[in-house]
Amino acid sequence: MKNVIFKGTGTALITPMREGGSINYPVFKELIEMQIRGHADAVIIAGTTGEGSTLTDKEHIELVEFAVRCVNKRIPVIAGAGSNNTSHAVYLSKECERVGADALLHVTPYYNKASQQGLFLHFSECAKASKLPVILYNVPSRTGVNIFPATYKRLSEIDNIVAAKEASGNFSQMAKIASLCKNDLFLYSGNDDQITSALALGAKGVISVLSNILPQETHDICEAYFQGNSEESDNLQLKYLELIEALFLDVNPIPVKQAMRAMGYDVGHCRLPLCDMDSTMAEKMFTVLYRYGLLKSSVRPGSVTIHRPGYAGAIPTRNL
Repeated sequence: MKNVIFKGTGTALITPMREGGSINYPVFKELIEMQIRGHADAVIIAGTTGEGSTLTDKEHIELVEFAVRCVNKRIPVIAGAGSNNTSHAVYLSKECERVGADALLHVTPYYNKASQQGLFLHFSECAKASKLPVILYNVPSRTGVNIFPATYKRLSEIDNIVAAKEASGNFSQMAKIASLCKNDLFLYSGNDDQITSALALGAKGVISVLSNILPQETHDICEAYFQGNSEESDNLQLKYLELIEALFLDVNPIPVKQAMRAMGYDVGHCRLPLCDMDSTMAEKMFTVLYRYGLLKSSVRPGSVTIHRPGYAGAIPTRNL
């Protein structure tokens, strides 16, 4: 039987940026500490939410190395290492292992639209590149390709492919994967609005965007279920459903970064080609944040301006 990397909530951590676009490491350190205080069970670095696709290789590896030092073995550090170029994914895998990551997250190759055999060969090469455990990441809405259950089964037979972040939203598929792979492949929900449903199918937790903002509360959704209180878990899932929906009004991580700025965190903006939400969507999200009591007292819906290229905007921030 394979070992579980983490059980509960793994936070797909954002990468804070300075106004000029460089990584803001002091804020990144504070965000990591916030996650640990909030009982996050793992952090995922340089994934989709961490804008891994717009980081240079040097930034990518330095970010993972910095996180490893900050965390100092308190929780697992899982490094995004995916690419649509297999040789590049292999390189990132080796480098993330070298700087001390505990596990790797490998997304399906995007844009190329590989066949199921191509996916099998790609992930096989990634797994062979290091001794670290690998989490597969299936998110067809972003990559244009879906890992079929039969392919998951083949991949689960590789020793260090141990888990999958399933963000297809297809529970029939998730059930089929669980049935075929059993304890050879652990599942994590890739959707914050489906945590309890995934747990009911045997998932070990969630890789979460919501937990950037509410690490303790997201952890509690999982923990209540693991403690046998599925009703409490369901109630917490439903309690935060409107907030989860607000964090996906636009392409991740645009809303969560914009939300955290409004909450007072100096996380900066996304790198192009991602830009802030338009004023209508932003106002809708800020209204939801206000209802949940998450906005700073100085911020009210209607008072927050939107970032435009070359303009820092008027969102109140604080240095962490």
